[in-house]
Amino acid sequence: MTKVLELKGTKKLLNAWAFYDWANSVYSLVISSAIFPIFYGALFRVAEIEKVTVFGGEIARAPLISYVTSAAFVFIAIVTPLISGIADYLGNKKIFLKFFCYLGALSCVGLYWFSLENIYFGLLCYFFGLVGFWVSFAINNSYLPDIAYPEQQDTISAKGFSLGYIGSVILLVFNLAMVMKPDVFGITNDGGEIAEVKAMKYSFVTVGIWWALFSQYTFANLPKGYKREGQRKNIVLNGFRELQSVWKQLGSQRQLKRYLKAFFIYSMAVQTIMLIATYFGEEEINWGTDSERTTGLIVSILVIQIVAILGATFTAKASKVFGNIKTLIVVNILWLLLCIYAYFLETPMDFYIAAGLVGIVMGGIQALSRSTYSKFLPETTDTTSFFSFYDVSEKIGIVIGTLMYGLIAQLTGSMRSSTIFLGLFFLVGAYLLTKVNKKP
Repeated sequence: MTKVLELKGTKKLLNAWAFYDWANSVYSLVISSAIFPIFYGALFRVAEIEKVTVFGGEIARAPLISYVTSAAFVFIAIVTPLISGIADYLGNKKIFLKFFCYLGALSCVGLYWFSLENIYFGLLCYFFGLVGFWVSFAINNSYLPDIAYPEQQDTISAKGFSLGYIGSVILLVFNLAMVMKPDVFGITNDGGEIAEVKAMKYSFVTVGIWWALFSQYTFANLPKGYKREGQRKNIVLNGFRELQSVWKQLGSQRQLKRYLKAFFIYSMAVQTIMLIATYFGEEEINWGTDSERTTGLIVSILVIQIVAILGATFTAKASKVFGNIKTLIVVNILWLLLCIYAYFLETPMDFYIAAGLVGIVMGGIQALSRSTYSKFLPETTDTTSFFSFYDVSEKIGIVIGTLMYGLIAQLTGSMRSSTIFLGLFFLVGAYLLTKVNKKP
């Protein structure tokens, strides 16, 4: 513990923590946002089907991936507190950070074999890719108050997201070149498989390698974590007991409790949009040819990532002038307007404009939400449990958001109606944020 306190706030430690965003953000961009949704849609278009028989019934492609995503986040919400409890008592959360990092990286490589014929294996890799990313991300988040002082947290949180955007854009540009010019990389049509689709599968492998490789710098420099004192009985269930303890402490932490309510609501919409945005663009926008669709979607994602770097930095600066809560209220209102605009998207240009606007608010709301929560925490060394509570809240919100999104899309036959539904969450979130700094 003494060593951790001595290193706290040092440039080397802060950079090592932020660098994990560089390592794992390629998953959220290439797999979640860009290449995989295009690849997934291409499989169905090539097979000339819209539904697949899976889990005992016929399910359309969009609701299917939404339901699997919901299931993954149910699992994540359960396993995160389990890991939290064990990590607190062992005093070694870094070992779990490594495990879930490698689980996610190997799952990305496994997506190479995703096909409609091997649909269960493919969905399993997709499932564990999500688990690996989000659980390791939660563990890394829990280090923030350990490695940075309150006055450093907004800046280093934004730096982490910015590094993530930069690194993931670099890999995505490389993957884009592979997909658009597969012959340059020696990728050709093979056994009836289109070269562009094969290039997408190679992209999944590059994500796994990048993620595992660049994480080594973080692993080499982050401390193991704090070791909980006292008896160590039933450590498997202690994570849930810690969540209960955090919940009880919220009774005396009015600002933190009010903030968490708002965060739960608006984060439900933010994360759902991030997970389904490309599926929406792939299905609802009139791109023209398949090649134009692929190029347009990837360019849109690149626009989001590049603009998000500026968005995260600008939001961090705005929070210093106007305060975290006021800045988050404005960002939520901007998200609401974007959801309304998304309902009317039809042309590629409409989608490009939306992508640029999303980029401005996406990085900002993520980085600022993380650092705001950290600032509201009471004085404690039990940061893992508090961040576990934060992440479980977020994941339960994602389960509700993706499940409702899938149901509305299935019932209406269109993903457009779901955008208005998500906009309501931002409206409620903004309202709840206005209550955070009010006196009892």
